[in-house]
Amino acid sequence: MDTDKHRFIHKEITDKVIKVFYEVYNDLGHGFLESVYERSLEIALNSLGFKVCRQIQIPVWFRGKPVGDFTADMLVEDASYLS
Repeated sequence: MDTDKHRFIHKEITDKVIKVFYEVYNDLGHGFLESVYERSLEIALNSLGFKVCRQIQIPVWFRGKPVGDFTADMLVEDASYLS
């Protein structure tokens, strides 16, 4: 996948995560629950030395006021769109 044209903020991490995602999918195949792929991706990324946190609560603000939390499936290397 050519991530240059998509202008990912964390291009190097994104490239590696996408590559590992396909490795996980090719190993497992289709038909499992999302949680199975998520845990498998975490294991594969950890094996490459990546710090991975799953099911992270991210506060959402609107016009300076907290409006709720968003649950992100996965955060890799503490990288976020806010960085």
